[in-house]
Amino acid sequence: MSTSKPHAGLPVAGYAAQKENAVAKVNESKYLEERVLRFLDELAADAELAADPRWFAIGRTSIEQGFMAVNRAVFKPARACLPEEGAQ
Repeated sequence: MSTSKPHAGLPVAGYAAQKENAVAKVNESKYLEERVLRFLDELAADAELAADPRWFAIGRTSIEQGFMAVNRAVFKPARACLPEEGAQ
């Protein structure tokens, strides 16, 4: 598979077309994130373990933010132009 062919990207302000390799890496990251979140769901449901809900929420949020930051690092979204500014 060629890594230089760009994907059209989302029609979201600030997001540009992405190369196949970037899309593949972010998809891999999303699958890893989902595995971790499902593990955390199991921990949260374990009544015998009774994890501290405050620290659990802090940990889960930090993990979600970490994956989001890594994905943004790959996709490199830019600031959006406002509609009243027109095309620049």
